[in-house]
Amino acid sequence: MVSHEELKMAKKKTVGTKETIKALERGSVKVLYLASDAEEHVIRDLKALSKAKGVPVVYVDSMLQLGRACGIEVGAASAAILDQ
Repeated sequence: MVSHEELKMAKKKTVGTKETIKALERGSVKVLYLASDAEEHVIRDLKALSKAKGVPVVYVDSMLQLGRACGIEVGAASAAILDQ
């Protein structure tokens, strides 16, 4: 299982729903991260796309925790590690 520690160390990643959806559509996402406290309507499309593309999903406890793992000071509903 991939932890969000790996997200902190990743050289190529996306942060935020719009950027992550684009990466999923391109087929360049290795692992998708979703915040457990994100609103369903925000992450619904990400869940569907990741399932369709066979991308593993890792749930992080909170948007704030996910944002910090991405190196930002605000919350993030989603993020992804991209294929190198």
